[in-house]
Amino acid sequence: MKINGHGHILPEPHQIPQFMKDKKLFWIDDDKKFMRQGDWSRPITDPSFFLKEKLEWMEKNNIAHGVMLNLSQVYCNGWERQDTKDAITWQNDFNASVQNDNPDKFTCGFVVQPRYMDDALAEIDRCVNELGMKLLCLPTHYLNEKAEWVSVADESCNPIYELANKYGLALEIHPYDAPKMIKLKDENWRFHLVWMMAQSADTLHLFTLKNIPNKYPNIRTCFAHGCMLGQANYGRRVQGFNGRPDLFEGTESPQTTLGHKNLFFDTLVHDPYTLQLLKHRVGVPQIIAGLDDPYPLGEMESVADSYPGKVIDDAIKLEIIAKSEADAIWSTNVLKWLG
Repeated sequence: MKINGHGHILPEPHQIPQFMKDKKLFWIDDDKKFMRQGDWSRPITDPSFFLKEKLEWMEKNNIAHGVMLNLSQVYCNGWERQDTKDAITWQNDFNASVQNDNPDKFTCGFVVQPRYMDDALAEIDRCVNELGMKLLCLPTHYLNEKAEWVSVADESCNPIYELANKYGLALEIHPYDAPKMIKLKDENWRFHLVWMMAQSADTLHLFTLKNIPNKYPNIRTCFAHGCMLGQANYGRRVQGFNGRPDLFEGTESPQTTLGHKNLFFDTLVHDPYTLQLLKHRVGVPQIIAGLDDPYPLGEMESVADSYPGKVIDDAIKLEIIAKSEADAIWSTNVLKWLG
């Protein structure tokens, strides 16, 4: 059985409340060709962004179940409190409806915004107890009340981890909003190709230094896109920890949680040799299949030299992983992460 641990789904245009479009928070054109937010727009590049076509795409590619993360556009970084509350409530209700209407096919995530902590904790309670959801999605960074960008590994987010630990939730940490954080010209997709990966590496760095996997043993956290730069940067982080202990007072070495049983990474790293590094760093049991469908940076057959599961297949051909290890990545490991 193949389980995709990293996918996305869009609502139909009519399922988005009118206030979202009126306030330019997020909407989709009626012809379903573009998604929009403020002055930003992005082409909808595959029909499987939507539910009916998603199910058809899954059947065609022999994917039995999909984990649908929240929409990154609804992380609500920098939004006013009421807009944040309204948009997040809508997003989580939509994802819950997809899961509850198709329980055999989908496990869907819900999102909270750490800036408004009381609302975030109340929303976790609601999503778990009323909506029956068990996967909490968090951005790598959020914009706090001082207009500072803060990692979700910051101590300010501890109440979220404490409540997630109480409920034994799975967590997904995913990057977004890099153009707002990095003052560089937006060209050649550099924020998605480089800087989003750096965002994930930054939060993994702090997540391990603060020993979060051991402090909150009932949560299981997956970093999107294999946290590939975090894997490549491991040796430098250890060297820095050992070389300048004065800068790391009260923290744990990155070695402490390397390969931790509650720390997972998906396979969306785009080449088998990066997957080989991931296997070497954390071990096969901590790797889950993730396609990031239906985005063109996901493993989509509409992209040249790509198809769902290609990096896993390439790793088998190169004898980087065995067929039995691939089977675990596609199923057992995903189920272990979800709990």
